[in-house]
Amino acid sequence: MKYTQLGRTGLKVSRLTLGTMNFGPQTDEADSHAIMDAALDAGINFFDTANVYGWGANKGRTEEIIGSWFARGGGRRDKVVLATKVYANMADDGTPPWPNHDLLSAVNIRRSVEASLRRLQTDHIDVYQFHHIDRNTPFEEIWQAIDVLVQQGKILYAGSSNFPGYKIAQANETARRLGSYGLVSEQCLYNLAERRAEMEVVPAAREYGLGVIPWSPLHGGLLGGILKKEVSGGRRAEGRAAEALADTAVRARIQAYEDLLDKHGLAPGEVALAWLLTRPGVTGPIVGPRTAEQLTSALRAVDLDLSAELRTSLDEIFPGPGPSPEAFAW
Repeated sequence: MKYTQLGRTGLKVSRLTLGTMNFGPQTDEADSHAIMDAALDAGINFFDTANVYGWGANKGRTEEIIGSWFARGGGRRDKVVLATKVYANMADDGTPPWPNHDLLSAVNIRRSVEASLRRLQTDHIDVYQFHHIDRNTPFEEIWQAIDVLVQQGKILYAGSSNFPGYKIAQANETARRLGSYGLVSEQCLYNLAERRAEMEVVPAAREYGLGVIPWSPLHGGLLGGILKKEVSGGRRAEGRAAEALADTAVRARIQAYEDLLDKHGLAPGEVALAWLLTRPGVTGPIVGPRTAEQLTSALRAVDLDLSAELRTSLDEIFPGPGPSPEAFAW
């Protein structure tokens, strides 16, 4: 495994981030533990989760599974850089949140940290991430709450997720004024087929020293060889992936992508991850394996060297927006 610094911090994290969203809903506790053991054995030390994972009536279940894994000992907790998130309504789906039981008020941040710590069976969270912007809570209040938790040793760093570029700037300028450390990472939707983050989010993150942690690196499976799997009778596209493929232009780009990589003898999913590892500012994409086999495939991407010729061909199929502001101003 290869490692890098998380943004401007001194924290070393693996170039792949283990996403745990499937633990509970799609992968049972025993298999989830096995995947985490395999990830750790492979050198992955950066684990990402969220308080809401588990979904529906089982929100918090994913953190509980990670907590029971930590409780098995063997140095598991000490070897892991643990990231979780706060923002969501933790009540059952369809149930309105009780006042101050969601979003980013100081009250909910404190409550949510304590609940996550109990579920995770740990005394601290390494990277505590805001899952979404809160338009009603000023950053002065948010940083006051975070600074107290840092002083108490319950969290070490703060990160963001799904923030636009201007909110990254606003958050860190407020932190600078208050003498707080500010955001150290941004977790955003970013992959070959969805490159809008290059317009403002990635430049803002790089300017303020945030590590970029792309989620959905295979774009819901579209970049994982979905068309070839359909032909061979494998897993078919579902949900948003199926809706996207209903667009003939999208299907044509995915077909061109798979044809290109077939010519080079490369696996589409591994190339999609390897491409992200070449992008400026990217710390490491989140891989969310449902099985140990999927984790093994993802690991191969770390050592995959993409030629300049191949990267150019990928840009031709999935062109990025170009530099900001030229991309929209001139």
